[in-house]
Amino acid sequence: MRSLVRILLRNGVPYGAFTDVAKRAYVDIAMKEFGVPGKKQTNSRVATITGLSRKEIQRVINLQLSGDEDQDMVARYNRAARVVYGWVHDKAYADENGESAELLFDGETPSFSSLVKTYSGDVPPRAILDELLQVGVAERLGNGKIKLLERAYIPTMGAAEKLVLLGRDVAGLISTMDKNIHGVDGSLYFQRKVFYDNLSEEAAVEFHKFLLSKGQPLLEEFDQWMAQRDRDVNPDAGGTGRKAVGVGLYYFEEELQQDPPESTS
Repeated sequence: MRSLVRILLRNGVPYGAFTDVAKRAYVDIAMKEFGVPGKKQTNSRVATITGLSRKEIQRVINLQLSGDEDQDMVARYNRAARVVYGWVHDKAYADENGESAELLFDGETPSFSSLVKTYSGDVPPRAILDELLQVGVAERLGNGKIKLLERAYIPTMGAAEKLVLLGRDVAGLISTMDKNIHGVDGSLYFQRKVFYDNLSEEAAVEFHKFLLSKGQPLLEEFDQWMAQRDRDVNPDAGGTGRKAVGVGLYYFEEELQQDPPESTS
């Protein structure tokens, strides 16, 4: 909670706003996931398990935010990321050296427009191009072609958008922890951490560089494996049901006080 509160205060989110969001989350989860089997969930039961009054619960239900704006933002992020993935990995969009080809916006395939259609559906290619140009992932060349500058899409966002994506990343980690703590079917999700508490500042800087050199290729390998099986990217993948699956890598460090020197007397 201390780490979360630090982020909220840094971004101008006061206590009242946080409690309002928390209240909506309590009501939403209680309504959807904590009902009595075989019975319709009621405001009275939600009040019992959340500690909120029935009046408060009804007010939250009446004012429940749809979340469409957040969903749209995440969808934009995913679409642009898929286009960059295709540009990097699809051999149809590679040059004679196997690198991402420079593409004309429109015309015969391969073109930027055909790339967007393949990896992002019916989204206007101009919208994707504007986004990639804005964040510096791609650039227009003097010959009219478009060149890919980065192998990954890292968007430039405002504080509100960053908090939305932060919330989704943290939610994934917490859901994994919940599964591993309370799972009843014996299956656990992958959750590992490497941690040492007496590294020098120089070693921390060196490890961060080491992580970047190893972590990005590993994530690209994971990305390629899942893209081959994702039915938006590969409609022929087949299979039943629909799952959202992901893996996250993150670096963290904390400043610790040095232990006082041991007495030699």
